[in-house]
Amino acid sequence: MKYIDEYRDPELAKGLLRRIEHLARKIQKNIAIMEICGSHTAAIGRFGIRELLPSNIRLLSGPGCPVCVTSTGEIDAALYLAKQENVIFTSFGDMLRVPASGGITLQMIRAGGADVRVVLSPLDALGLAEAHPEMDVVFMGIGFETTAPTIAATLKTAKARQIRNFTVLSVHKIIPPALQILVDSPDLRIDGFLCPGHVSIIIGADAYRPVIRAQRAAVITGFEPVDILQGIAMILEQIDSRQFEVAIQYTRGVRPEGNKKAREVMEEVFETVTAKWRGIGWIPGSGLNPREAYRDFDARRRFVVPEFVSEDPKGCSCGDILCGIKTPKECPLFRTVCTPVNPIGPCMVSSEGTCAAYYKYHLNEKETG
Repeated sequence: MKYIDEYRDPELAKGLLRRIEHLARKIQKNIAIMEICGSHTAAIGRFGIRELLPSNIRLLSGPGCPVCVTSTGEIDAALYLAKQENVIFTSFGDMLRVPASGGITLQMIRAGGADVRVVLSPLDALGLAEAHPEMDVVFMGIGFETTAPTIAATLKTAKARQIRNFTVLSVHKIIPPALQILVDSPDLRIDGFLCPGHVSIIIGADAYRPVIRAQRAAVITGFEPVDILQGIAMILEQIDSRQFEVAIQYTRGVRPEGNKKAREVMEEVFETVTAKWRGIGWIPGSGLNPREAYRDFDARRRFVVPEFVSEDPKGCSCGDILCGIKTPKECPLFRTVCTPVNPIGPCMVSSEGTCAAYYKYHLNEKETG
C-alpha cells in the first residue's frame, strides 16, 4: 500500500497540477500531447486527468493498444486458421471479441463448434500442444515489444523440445516505426509524447530519438496519477525551454538501455517485416514474423494462409481514433450502436482501448481553440 499511496498522494498531485498550470500559462498556446500506451489511456480515464488539465492542454490517445491496431485482415487470418480441421486455436481473451470482415468473431465461430481457447500465456498454448499431439495448436501472437520476447522464448522452447504441432500466428507490432509515422504526419501536430512504460522496459530510451530530432518532447511515464501528471509537466518543461530529450519519469521500471537480453531473444527468433496497422496502414519494419530457422513454427507457412481482401466495419472511426484525428465522441456509432456489450470496432473491445475508456469513465473531451 505504501508504494501505491506514494504515487497517488493528493498533495503531490496538487503540486504537479500547479506546476502544469504555471507552464501552460507561460507557453500560451494550445499543446497536444499523445499517449501511445493503452494502459496510460485507461489510467488517464480512471483518474479523471483530462478534466484536471488547463484548457490549452489536450491529451490524445494514439496507437498504444495492441488489440486495437490489429488489422481486420489479421483477424480474418485468425478465423481462417481456427476453422481448419484438427486445429486448437488459442489466444488471449480480448481477441475473441474483435470483429473480422462481416462482423464475425472468434467467439462466434467457437459457439459454432470451432475449438478456440483462451490462454493466459504462450506457454499454456505450448502445454496444450504437448497434451494433444494429434492436434495442431495455433497461438495468436499479439502485442508490442512487451510480449514478443516471451513468445520468442516459447518458440525456442518448442524447438528445443521438438514439439512439431505448435505454431504461432504472429501479428506482433513494434512501436518506433509507428511513432515515426505520427511524428512525420503533416495532418497531425503533436507537441509531445507520453511514451509507454512497459514497452520502454524492453527497448529503452534510444528508440525514441526520432521524436527529439523532430523537435518534439518525449517522456517515458509510469501508470499512476502522480506518474502521469509528472510526465505531462516534464513535457511542458521541454516545450517551454526548447530543450528536447527522451526523459525517463518511470525510473523505477525503465533503464536508458532497456532490457538487452529480452531484445536478443526477440531478435534471434523474429525478423521485422512490413505490417498493416489499423488506421495507419502498411508500415515497413513494424511487424515481427518468425525467422527462417523457426519457419516450422510459423502458422502462415504451415497452413499457407491466404491474403484476405478485408473491410473495416462501416461507420467505425477506430482508425482515426488510433491516430488522434478523432475522439470516440466524434464517432457516430459510439454509445449508440457500439458499446462494450456490442463492440463494432476493437477500440471498444479491449480495456486498453480508447473507446472503452471513454465509455467507462464518461470522459469529456477538451476542444482546442
